[in-house]
Amino acid sequence: MVPFRALLVLATLCVSVPAVAAPASPAPGAAGEAKAIVTELAACGTRHSMSSWSDPKRGIGCGRDAVVRRFGEIAAMAEKTGGRLKVIVDKYETSGPRTGNVPVSMENVYAVLEGRDPVRKKTAFAMSGHLDSRASDVMDSKSDAPGADDDASGVAVSILSAKAMAGKAEGFRATLVFAAVAGEEQGLLGARRMKEWLAAQGYEVGGMITNDIVGATNGSKDRRPRVFSEGGSDGIESPGREMARRLEELAGRDRVRLVFRRDRFGRGGDHLPFAEAGLPALRFTEPLEVYDHQHQNVRVEKGVQYGDLIQFMDFPFLAEVAALNQLILGELAAAPAPPKSAVLTGAVTPSAKITVEAPDDAGRKGFEILRRETTDTRWKVLRTVDQPGPVVLENTSTDNEFFAVRSVGKNGRRSLAVPCAPPAPAASAPAPKPPGS
Repeated sequence: MVPFRALLVLATLCVSVPAVAAPASPAPGAAGEAKAIVTELAACGTRHSMSSWSDPKRGIGCGRDAVVRRFGEIAAMAEKTGGRLKVIVDKYETSGPRTGNVPVSMENVYAVLEGRDPVRKKTAFAMSGHLDSRASDVMDSKSDAPGADDDASGVAVSILSAKAMAGKAEGFRATLVFAAVAGEEQGLLGARRMKEWLAAQGYEVGGMITNDIVGATNGSKDRRPRVFSEGGSDGIESPGREMARRLEELAGRDRVRLVFRRDRFGRGGDHLPFAEAGLPALRFTEPLEVYDHQHQNVRVEKGVQYGDLIQFMDFPFLAEVAALNQLILGELAAAPAPPKSAVLTGAVTPSAKITVEAPDDAGRKGFEILRRETTDTRWKVLRTVDQPGPVVLENTSTDNEFFAVRSVGKNGRRSLAVPCAPPAPAASAPAPKPPGS
């Protein structure tokens, strides 16, 4: 591509974000299918990561078998419509304080839908639920721990989404990974392994969602799932935060509740290994948690039912969470890559200057320049440009607003925004060696 040399003089009038296609809604029958998936997984008794991997009726191996079978059925159906879904059981050995620092065998299950675009197929967008469950004692692998909400619900999101997306004849530019990982309750072990596995397969992670405790509403009047995103080193910007903003832009504020924290206070989940690596990562969680239903032995005390049981689930809500996952990851997997960089200069001048760097992409239409007040949380579209290169914002100070740039595809799909940053400091020259050294 010939470099774009000319400076574009832009008006500072902001325009509203362009309209998008109608947000995805749950597939017909998705709530009933979600119930069937959760019921089957809960029937394994316990899915503790150190329970049996070989017993077909009780233990985490029972849950793995159910997931592999369902992914396999989806792959067979998708094959008839040109799908490329491959089911992979990733066996590994891991350890941590919650394995007694003793190596133990675990397995993750991935359904991988290969991208169709040679330029984008080595970028992977992943969604995951954790297959394992726990009782009151995190080391107790014997007691019943049905784990209906925590986290058969998240596994159901992966299965429902694989079914909805694998059969699309047009496919996606990038690769989609639908996962059920082990070891979350033992220290995010399966998620760390999945991140390593993706890198070993040569994938760059374009975005990751963990769906953890996404199956109940517990009487909440606000039925929106909470979406947690880390703020990065400055507490404001991060790839995950941009992913959250794009989700809300697509779905609307009436369908998702953004929470600008890395996770619930004092807690964590499988998105954290990705977020800590600077990758776009989100956590979906139900609007109102009831702690009597989490990490509890199944029992009745003083008339109160404890335990993570199916009777507390809200399956239409779970189907809605799956639809939201499909909406954001489908958008990003069909979009061009984000700009490689967006450099902001123009300090102590009347006009800001943004220099956009991006590789060639035949599927890209151009870029949107975004802006927001420093006290605002959401972007507005300032202007579109056709090519990478320098852009001048006449009579616009660098001081008073934040700016970002995102790619726009010829298909109308938009990438994550890349916040504009000042140029990287020039590397200092090495100190001269003293004479005679």
